This record gives sequence, structure tokens and C-alpha cells, in this order.
Amino acid sequence: MGIDKNLPENNKNKITKEKKTTPVNAEPQKKIVAKKVNIPKNVEPKIVLKSTKETINKIAITTNTKSTSIKKITEPKKAVIKSKNTPQETPLTISFLLKFKTNYGQQLFITGNHEMLGDGDVSKALPMQYVSQEYWKAKIVFNKKELPNQPIIYNYILKNLDGTVEFDCGNDKSINPSEIFIDEMQYNDGWNFTGYAENAFYTQAFSKVLLKNNHTKAKASNAKGATHIFQTKSPLLPQGFTLCLLGNNAALNNWNIEEPLIMSREVGESHYKVEINLSNQQFPVAYKYGVYDVVNKKFIQFEEGDNRFLFDEVKPSKLTIVNDSFANLQNIEWRGAGIAIPIFSLKTNESFGIGEFTDLKKLANWSSKIGLKLIQILPINDTTAKLSWEDCYPYAAISAFALHPIYINLASVVNAKTKEKLAKLEGEQQRLNNLNSVDYDTVIKLKWNFLKEVYPLQKKETFNEDGYTTYFNNNKHWLVPYAVFCYLRDTYGTANFNNWPKYQIFNQEDVNELTKTTSKAYEAIAFHYFVQYHLHKQLQDATQYCHTKNIIVKGDIAIGIYRYGVDAWQNASLYNMNLQAGAPPDAFAVKGQNWGFPTYNWQKMQEDGFAWWKQRFAQMSDYFDAFRIDHILGFFRIWSIPLHAVEGIMGYFVPAIPIHINELFSKGISYNYHRFTKPYITNSILWEFFGKEDNYVKQHFIEPDGLDNYNLKQGFTTQKEVENYFDALEITEKNNKLRIGLYNLISNVLLFEVEGSQGQQFHPRINLDQTKSFNNLDYNSQQQLKSLYIDYFFKRQDEFWMKEAMQKLPALRRTTNMLICGEDLGMVPACVPEVMKDLGLLSLEIQRMPKDSSTEFFHPKDAPYLSVVTPSTHDMSVIRGWWEEDN
Repeated sequence: MGIDKNLPENNKNKITKEKKTTPVNAEPQKKIVAKKVNIPKNVEPKIVLKSTKETINKIAITTNTKSTSIKKITEPKKAVIKSKNTPQETPLTISFLLKFKTNYGQQLFITGNHEMLGDGDVSKALPMQYVSQEYWKAKIVFNKKELPNQPIIYNYILKNLDGTVEFDCGNDKSINPSEIFIDEMQYNDGWNFTGYAENAFYTQAFSKVLLKNNHTKAKASNAKGATHIFQTKSPLLPQGFTLCLLGNNAALNNWNIEEPLIMSREVGESHYKVEINLSNQQFPVAYKYGVYDVVNKKFIQFEEGDNRFLFDEVKPSKLTIVNDSFANLQNIEWRGAGIAIPIFSLKTNESFGIGEFTDLKKLANWSSKIGLKLIQILPINDTTAKLSWEDCYPYAAISAFALHPIYINLASVVNAKTKEKLAKLEGEQQRLNNLNSVDYDTVIKLKWNFLKEVYPLQKKETFNEDGYTTYFNNNKHWLVPYAVFCYLRDTYGTANFNNWPKYQIFNQEDVNELTKTTSKAYEAIAFHYFVQYHLHKQLQDATQYCHTKNIIVKGDIAIGIYRYGVDAWQNASLYNMNLQAGAPPDAFAVKGQNWGFPTYNWQKMQEDGFAWWKQRFAQMSDYFDAFRIDHILGFFRIWSIPLHAVEGIMGYFVPAIPIHINELFSKGISYNYHRFTKPYITNSILWEFFGKEDNYVKQHFIEPDGLDNYNLKQGFTTQKEVENYFDALEITEKNNKLRIGLYNLISNVLLFEVEGSQGQQFHPRINLDQTKSFNNLDYNSQQQLKSLYIDYFFKRQDEFWMKEAMQKLPALRRTTNMLICGEDLGMVPACVPEVMKDLGLLSLEIQRMPKDSSTEFFHPKDAPYLSVVTPSTHDMSVIRGWWEEDN
């Protein structure tokens, strides 16, 4: 279908009147009007397939968005055939026929929120039976006396031979048995592959904001005594158009485009539907969907591809739901532009020295004026560890859930009783707003002090609000521990719970005692409930305002947690506290990155189905329509750095398949444990690293090893020991040079021994071929070690890492209907693009950071459709800064 790019915004993607196309196997257009066109009996029907993988041919057919309301079609004017038996005399049989081509060893199941479907327990899902190469079936029978009152939401599951499982996408497959007054229903379903681009348009970002006004009211051409409901989806069909249906028999109007069967879509639903009576027709039935102009009452065109076919039989008291996937229309690609900006940069005259949640409204006004569709922000979680500017790093939150108090708007907190108190601060407000940068220390302390002043005067009013009770009950799983943590942090003067005289280890009974209303600590703890509730209201109000401007808001989920935050205190077993997360070296950080966060204990997290992550995603949906997963590569493997290291270059990937000692011997490498796993220090290396200070280094930090080389002295064998030593000294040019030189000596190794492997397994040091130690190996050892290095980093791990990601990401993907973008930058494994595409996750494409190392700049035309394309990120200069740096 053509798109008029010059149409006004409110009619974007409107379909132009193109030449009408004729369905496959139908007569030419000039002959099909008022003529019956049948498929010759000797022609084998063709089923249109959408192949998604070489191994699995997943058919593009899905089900209805909302529960099928059979009650509606059983009204007298358009009733299905009712059973003569009463509900007490006959059962209700629901059959499922799934079109899905499987391979050997694969098995299909149905899961759902009913005990017959396992009630959400995948291990108890209903198994399906293999029918043929393309079909699987299953059946459930209800006693009509015990029909559930709530809709049954169901999904199909594919279990592979290796034990991994895959879900079909969406939550739009549903049945409402309490509204069914017949004896048999059949659902002709198909697998909805998560990676279909169309699924992005059913996320809340589009369905609730960007496309919410696309609905067109149309009256469906429903038949009396319907035996079949045909339904399909077309997410980007513009306003003023609907879908229609035609086919090769009288019930489908014999391909007559002058009288197509109009389909309708209810507000809030995804499917276009029409009810058909096929009781006097022959099967198979050939049919196609088309586009109909509601305004001009005119057929526009058929969908592309071959005819669809329905194989079925009509029986008394049976209804078949034909759940076709997306109408096969030429992809009308939606594109939108947005802006990425930190909240702290949105300072206005109404804010208090720093950007605040309420300032999003003004940004939304501006964005709407110039046609932007999205506002993306940095993480906004509370980072208050020291109550100073050192807390300004947004990726070091003391809570993965709590919002940052610095973004609160005081004017939106005060009431009639406390408004005058705020008026006294107008002079200071103006002074702070006039500064060229944020005075973080002053702003955070002023806001805390003011909130503590008004809290006693407003707490009763706030806690009596209806919304507060709902908020507290929905968030108490994190809110109560967070408030207790903040109270203890302030009481003991540190966020490092390891240094608290009491409560170093989280105990729920202790928390319960502290949070009793009779506790001496209660008022100080409840103060944090008060602050968080007001932050919640302000952010939610701001994002809802953005929606009124047809703008979505995109949040940011940081990959790590702060080592001394409430998450680590409350759930220490979920994290590897003996490791630090980071990233390997790249062009922007030649020594790698050490973020200092503990890494995730994924095995422990998996025990409760990743509940902590699901809670994070659920809370994000309170405020955002889309979100960015920071460093999504961490779900495949994470760059892990021992606590004794300072530089990221000392890390290795976890999990990873290590190099075994036998591989070294089989390659003919001149292996020596000490030579390969300890810092290699020679006189020439000392001169290169330290110059004239090499003698000073020999006297204070190293000692001869008896073989003309050197070892590090005790107290200087790790980077952390060196850091602690120099942190206690005066900062001078000499001391800085010595510090960096010693870091370089310690990292001058080839292999890191796997803990507990007794010298049998190793991780190669990243960029080992660039080390002085490598340069001093014999030629054969260099070549063979380099080949093992390449195999380790770029070959052997790929399938292993893909399975790791598929154990986590699909389960998390299913917990939210937000649009998800994965920040897939850095040393990207080959499996990452495929996994993200399969899961329908948007990739991040940056002009100055191309994923193709052979190019200097990425070009937007090369971006995959499901992607976010940007000239820069928060780690780089903005566009203007880039221009000024290098025009």
C-alpha cells in the first residue's frame, strides 16, 4: 500500500487509493463482480507460511485480543445454533487446533490461568497431540455447572529437545466460558512469534498512546446464525479504514469487491472481526482479507500473498473461531523521533535548582510542538548514600525501586498550612536556579530539611488519601525495607550496612519491630513513605500529561545495584558480593570499566522465577511506556572483576567455558604456571613503565625471583592493595605515575586461573596479545595462544551464552507489555542480534559507535527496523558538543 508522506499528522500512514488487486485463483477484476468464482477441485490449496527460523516454521496466525464474547453473537438477531439441552445436561467442549510445524523431539503444550491448563505452572501445562506435519490439537471439557467466571487467558508453549521452552507472544488468547451457550467451540490458532515486528504495535506505548486514536468505527457485516468468527489484526491501519473479508462462496460474497464483508474492531481491542454462517457451504473455503475505506464506502485492495483456506465442518451447537494473525498487507513502517535528556537537566523557573519530575510537562509541550513522539530519561532511582554530590551518579542507586527525592517538586507537596513556609525560600530558589550548574549538595539538603519540616504537619492528610493505601500495598515489598534502610543509614551515618553496630544482616522480624506504629523509629521511617508517595504522584502525573500530548516516556533500568544499598542488604543471596561488574576494554575505555556493582546470582534468582526482576519491570510500568535495559549483554554473560582488582582489564566473562590445561599442551605451547598466571616483570619492562623511577620501584615494591626477573612484594600483589597504599599518600605526579605503573605490572599476565580448578582451567586475559608478557613468548606459543584466545572470545561461547540469555530474557519479556530496548553496545557476542530479534527487543544503533568495526560511522539506513537510532548516548557529548569538538 502506498503512503502519502505529505499527509497531516492526524492522518499519518493513510492509505492511498491504489489499483485494486485480485486474489490468487480468482477471476480478473472486471469479471469478478456478481460472479461466483470457485477454486478448481484439482488445485491443491496453498497455505501462506511465514518462516522465522530454519529449524522451526512458525505460522503467522494469532488469536483474539480480548475474550471472545459469544454472548454478543447469541442475541436473537445473530444467534449461533444453541443446544437444546440445558447447561446441566451437556458438557462444554473446547478444542484447540494449532498450526505449527515442529521438528523431531519438540512438543507443544497449552498453559493458562485455569487448572486444566496448569494454572500458570508450566510443568503442568496441557500437552497437545500431534496430528500431522503442520497441526497439533488438544481438548478440554467443562462441566457447565462449574464454568469459571473469569476469562481463561492461554498461551502455547514449545518445549525443545534440550529442555528449553519458548512461549508464543502476547496475552490476547482468551476464552470466557461463562458467556458461552453452546456445546462445542473450536479455536483455530497459530503461533505468534515474539519477533514479529507487528507485535511492537500492541505494546502499551502504541496501544495506549501513539495509536490510541487510530480506531475507526465500522458496522460489521455479521450474519445470522453464525457458525464461524473470522478475526485478524492490522496494527497500523490508519483512521478511516477497516478490514473486510471476501471468499469463494455465497456466504463470502463470491469475491465481489462491490460487496465486501465489513469487519469491525471494538475500542480497546486488537482484532477486526466478522461473524459468518458457513452452514450451507462446501469446504475447504478460500478467502482473503482486504482494506475498506469507511469514509468513501469503497474497497481498496486485497491483502498480499496466496489465498487463505479453511478446512472445517459445521455441526449443530458448534462455533469455530478462526484466529488469523496479521492481515498480509505491505508493511506500513512507523517511525518516530524523540529526545533523550536527564531529569536533572530540565531546570525551569518553577523547579528548585535542579530539574524535577513536574518539568517533564514543559518538555512535553515543546516536544509536541516540534513533532517528537518520545522522551527518554536516565535512571531516576534514589542514590542517596552520603547526602552529598558524590551521590550524583544515576547508575549507583541505593534502591532499584525508590525514586530520587532530589527530583521532588516542593510546590506540589505543600498544602494551605505549609505554603507560607515554602514562600520564605523563594530567594534561595531563584539563586539556585540562576546558577550555571547544579549545586547538588545545597539542593538535596535544602529539600530534605524542608520535607522534614512539613512532614509532621501534612502526614495525616497524606496517609488518609485513598491513593496512598493502594500505593503502599502495591509497593510495600520494597518500600518498607527501603524506609528502614534509610533510617538506619541516617542513624549510623553510613549506607555501608557492614559497618552498622546492629542490623548488618537483614531480618524480617527486626524490620517488623522497627515499623510498628508504637516503635520509637516509626515516625522517622514513615517519613520515607511520605516522600516516596509524593514522588510517585508527581512522576505518574507528569507521564500522564505527556500522554495527552501523544508522547510516550521511556525509562532506564540500570544493570547493576549499589554494593551498599537496600537491595544488597535485603536480598544478599541474589548477588555475587565477591565480584564487581564492569566491561572489557574498548575505544572509549582502553583499561576497561569497573562499575563496582556486585554481579547477579542468576541461579538463585531463577529459583523463584526471577521475582525481583519481575517486580522491577512491574513498577516501571507505573510510570513508563517503554524502557531501556542498560547493558543487556549482562543477561548473556557479565564482565566480572575480582574484588582485589581496580581496573576492568582484570576481569573475565561469567559464565564462560574456560580453556583447559590440556588445550595448552595439545597446541605445543611452552606452558609454565607461574610464567602464564603471574605478572611478568623484567628490567626492560620496568624501564618502559617507570623510566628513571625503576630503581625506586625495585627498592619498595618488587623483589628478585632468582631467575633474573622480579615478583611483587607482599602488600603490593593486587591492584586494590596498591590503591589503598597510594590513597593514603599525597597526590603528586610521581605517585600517580607509580600507581599506574604498578597497575600495569599486575595486569601483565596471560591467564586467570579459574577458582577451585587446581590449576587446570583458565580465562585468558582480555587483549593478552597486547601485553609485554605475550611479546616475550616464543613465536609458536604466541600463535597457538592467540588461536585459543580467538576461540574463547568469539567461537566457543556463542551457543552457551545464547542459552543463558534464553533462560532469563523470555520469562522477563512476558511480564510486561512495555516496549523494550536493549543497550547492546560493547563486545557483542554473535548470538545477541538473533536473540533480540527473536524476542522483539529494540537494538541500540549509535552513529559514533558502529557495531561494524570496519566502519568509522554507523549509517541509519543500515539499522534494523526494530531499533533506536541515535547520534550519541549519555556517555558521549551531545550533538552540539560533537560538532564543536570536531566539525
